[in-house]
Amino acid sequence: MGFAIAERFAALGAKVILIAGPVSLKCSNPLIHRIDVVSAEEMYEQTLLYFGECNGAVMVAAVADFTPVIVENQKIKRNAEIFSIELRPNPDIAATLGKLKRKNQILVGFALETNNEDKNAQLKLHRKNLDLIILNSLNDKGSGFQYDTNQIKILDKTGVICTSGLKQKSEIAVDIVNKIIEAENFISGLS
Repeated sequence: MGFAIAERFAALGAKVILIAGPVSLKCSNPLIHRIDVVSAEEMYEQTLLYFGECNGAVMVAAVADFTPVIVENQKIKRNAEIFSIELRPNPDIAATLGKLKRKNQILVGFALETNNEDKNAQLKLHRKNLDLIILNSLNDKGSGFQYDTNQIKILDKTGVICTSGLKQKSEIAVDIVNKIIEAENFISGLS
């Protein structure tokens, strides 16, 4: 979904910085500057490095909330019935950018939900100081990861402002980018 959104913005003439985790997808537009990262910490660092010079950010990546405290360099052999892994929280990229956001920047997040979907997405939007949030549901067939199709709801601080049916991700990207442009024009008018 992130690549489809980056391609759509670039097709409209925007210079795009795409910070991507380990994926096999390719970028086709020369206006997309791709930065590859492998960890949540690297994504956090790169996002902070570039956010100040951008008009905004669309945070699509499903960054893990936690990471192991100890990372082993070799296979852990089975030697007990119960094995525990201690986890620590990864930095919250969206919340950090929400605190740094200027009045003329737009911040868009994604929420993958399975229950109380609209309510949980709305809470995340407010908690992280987002302007828009794109709600994905694991309950929608043919949507999300491992599919070329998706089905979304777009929410702002007032609630649901757009609902899509099941479409190709490239078509969903058009819907999302159009709503971001509308919101960006509104935000720019406030400055």
